Amino acid sequence: MGIEDASMRNGRALSDQWADSVVVRPRTTEQHITVNKRLVLGFAISILTLIVVTAIAITLSLSFERCAAESSGVLAANGSSNSKWKQSRDGNISHRDSEDGQQPWRHLRLPANLRPRHYDLRLSVYMENFTFSGEVNIEFECVHSTKLIVLHTDRLQVEKVLVYSDSKKAGAMRIQRRFHYQPKQVYVTSLHREMKPLRIYKINITFHAHIEHELLGFFRSSYVLNGERRFLAVTQFSPTHARKAFPCFDEPIYKATFSVSLKHESSYQSLSNMPVEASTSEEDGWVTNHFSRTPRMSTYYLAWAVCNFTYREAVTDNGVVIRLYARPDAIQSGSGDYALHITKRLLQFYQDYFKVKYSLPKLDLLAVPKHPYAAMENWGLSVFVEQKILLDPDVSSFSYQMELTMVVVHEICHQWFGDLVTPVWWEDVWLKEGFAHYFEFIGADFLFPKWNMEKQRFLTDVLHEVMLLDGLASSHPISQEVFEATDIDRVFDWIAYKKGAALIRMLANVMGQPLFQRGLNDYLMTHMYGNAARDDLWNKFSEAMQREGKDINITQVMDRWTLQMGYPVVTISKNDSLDNSVTISQEHFVYDTDAKIQNPELFNKSFQWQIPLMLAVGNSSHISTETIIWVSNKTETHRVGHMDGETWLLGNINQTGYFRVNYDLHNWRLLIQQLMTNPTMISVGNRAGLIDDVFNLARAGYLPQNIPLQMILYLSQESEFLPWHAASRALYQLDKLLDRTEDHSLFSDYVLRQVEPKYHKLGWPATSADGSFMRVAYQTQELQREVMMLACSFGNKHCHRQAVSFISDWISSNKNRIPPNVRDIVYCTGVSLMDEDVWEFIWMKFHSSTAVSEKKVLLEALTCSDNIFLLNRLLNLSLTSDLVPDQDVIDVIIHVGRNPLGRHLAWRYFREKWDILNSRYGEALFMNSKLISGVTEFLNTEAELNELKEFILTSGGESAPAFARAVEIVQANVKWHILFQQQFYRWLRKAPDG
Repeated sequence: MGIEDASMRNGRALSDQWADSVVVRPRTTEQHITVNKRLVLGFAISILTLIVVTAIAITLSLSFERCAAESSGVLAANGSSNSKWKQSRDGNISHRDSEDGQQPWRHLRLPANLRPRHYDLRLSVYMENFTFSGEVNIEFECVHSTKLIVLHTDRLQVEKVLVYSDSKKAGAMRIQRRFHYQPKQVYVTSLHREMKPLRIYKINITFHAHIEHELLGFFRSSYVLNGERRFLAVTQFSPTHARKAFPCFDEPIYKATFSVSLKHESSYQSLSNMPVEASTSEEDGWVTNHFSRTPRMSTYYLAWAVCNFTYREAVTDNGVVIRLYARPDAIQSGSGDYALHITKRLLQFYQDYFKVKYSLPKLDLLAVPKHPYAAMENWGLSVFVEQKILLDPDVSSFSYQMELTMVVVHEICHQWFGDLVTPVWWEDVWLKEGFAHYFEFIGADFLFPKWNMEKQRFLTDVLHEVMLLDGLASSHPISQEVFEATDIDRVFDWIAYKKGAALIRMLANVMGQPLFQRGLNDYLMTHMYGNAARDDLWNKFSEAMQREGKDINITQVMDRWTLQMGYPVVTISKNDSLDNSVTISQEHFVYDTDAKIQNPELFNKSFQWQIPLMLAVGNSSHISTETIIWVSNKTETHRVGHMDGETWLLGNINQTGYFRVNYDLHNWRLLIQQLMTNPTMISVGNRAGLIDDVFNLARAGYLPQNIPLQMILYLSQESEFLPWHAASRALYQLDKLLDRTEDHSLFSDYVLRQVEPKYHKLGWPATSADGSFMRVAYQTQELQREVMMLACSFGNKHCHRQAVSFISDWISSNKNRIPPNVRDIVYCTGVSLMDEDVWEFIWMKFHSSTAVSEKKVLLEALTCSDNIFLLNRLLNLSLTSDLVPDQDVIDVIIHVGRNPLGRHLAWRYFREKWDILNSRYGEALFMNSKLISGVTEFLNTEAELNELKEFILTSGGESAPAFARAVEIVQANVKWHILFQQQFYRWLRKAPDG
């Protein structure tokens, strides 16, 4: 990083800096000096000696400090023509802080001496060469005396720095030195004199930088309209990338207000968090937009964009202007109308639910072709990747609509949980992500009550999914300490999102909705425009409970769930005594029980939770009212209702708790019998929960392998979507373990015997006389789709013929009559069964389609081919073609890996292209972890395990946690084959035909 030498600009040479460290002695007056030749000669010799010694000392010191600066990474490279000269000047700077010898720029956190109040940020954006220049004025308060101003910068070329005091003294304060310390991405300005507490200061910095191709900071993207490539530039600052766009206090706690001005060519438009306050045009065809001042907010929620999009608009009853910006052709086709419509409804819903108004006068939704994440909740300017916000109702499936809905609901919730109240530090990122993920389901139920998302889809899509991850020995607490900058990206994982949501749901059910809402309102009102930690939330919930006379210490309960990794398995057993008592025990659930032996330091800890267990007692004709039991000890005994030999116990009613439930074998058999005779006696949520628990308990060795296989015998009688969805997820997991074994057909045939009766009963989506698709209820539609997917995946011949017929009709007529809700199933099945011409046809349709949702389905269908050459071609095209968004590159590799014939190809491709993939997605670790998991989860032999370990030795890098999880999963796969494969197939050989 090239910087100007501040000391010379302020009229001080380097020797003046050294003079600061010299002890100033009282002057001796002339009348006390006796002058004679001997004294003069001695004085002259002394002066000469002092000059020589000082010169030597300075030379040695500068040489030493130059070496120290280079070795510690102080100098940052840049591409300017005079950068080498500036770096050499920078290398002569001492980094020994005058404040007690400390070097705060070496720490993870900024020193707490200063507090920003306001940023005045002015940027000029040059789209012709993808650069920008800027000037920022930061007004800040001094909290503790200091000479140092430490700001975050990364990839910025700083040109000039000036510091001003609020005192009446005119002119800038004298700067002693300034330098960039790249290892911590900070820029340090050291003043000649200390700043004083409670005083206000300003720092003015001018800088310039590139608009990056990497999708972080201020980056560029492009799209094609009418054969012409057009460019846009947009920001992505979360979690630590605002520093790539302007110098700032880039930590969540340092909230401030922002005034942004953007200058650019008038052929573009610009957007930011707030509305345009004033706009000035210049004769050279440039325009400057001045945006209104923001409320207090964290740097990573600041946002802007320069583009030539068009928009659709809606206005809420409260006067909030909502605009959806996208490519002109997408706006013209109405692809953004659905998201715009539900956003308007959601703003009102959240205001009513939280009883806190939306804080800004406008909310823009920006659909961009490329983005590192699904979306980003910048306050007043939320940015979405196109696939997560544009919807064409004529070609989009219901599952696509539902996914898009959930993303929009999530981001709008963040306008309160995140933007308005922000976690103090990244260790509690789940405070915003967990709430937004939980409210995806609450908000979706508000929009579409018949979807019943919170009571149903939440179980399979959140609870069951995250428990797979959190059952690993390599998991971590939901609140995890952040020691290094690289740890910040890692906290954004499914533990933060999905476990956070599951714990919030559990707590909401314990408290009851009225008290839960009251606690949320108190939390938001108390901390609005500020920051909060988990204890702040727990305290508000405890206060809400206490006002209703319920003395539950929420902090004490929830710390066990947030500060410990994993979750418990609760085992419920009937006692032989006649007192209607049951024994309830808890232990830490881990898939690989050997991990407790291999890592005693971790597992010797007393993992214990305070568990709100809802327990019911039932038989073939009756089920009792649920009782809540707080389980706090390793083992407890409790009395329940009347029991006899035919009475079964059912725990975790409606799966509101974050734990698994196991029973004695007799109770499992009674539950299976109940499902076979009258499944509706048990709620839909608990039927799905029983299926998920029984498969995972067997996978971990808690139950014999035949118990889950016996349970799914009842599926032909199951008429609800959710249990089928839970079963299909479990069966696909097993299929990945078994599809390369000699007896795989035993398993696939067994699955088809359970699926085919329901498949033939439900049939395929019906069409009306005019050829349009008949609308059916959501639950029916999803059940039909789930059963069709199982039938086609496991080889039902009728399903295969139907899919081939649909594809053939499409090719011959060039009219797509395939129902949108099952197009992904039909496309994939057709590509896998038909010849190369069909693959080329789908590839052509992918290129020509303008509907974002359809392009995604077509691209994933191409991964279903059984032709290795075509799969390899697709992988290479995905990585090199601009037509494939970055999110879809990851999905293509993962889907090739899910294809039994493409698994080893995806694994090999992943290893060969690791350097390219890691450089592209290295900082977006959420995507990186998804990729690593996707290409390794099917590995299940000792040879493949060793291959994975060998690869990690040379390529672990920043993704070590994801690789650690991958190793543990593959080890568990290998272990399952050794311990349980024979037992599993032995039972299947004797299995009933039902």
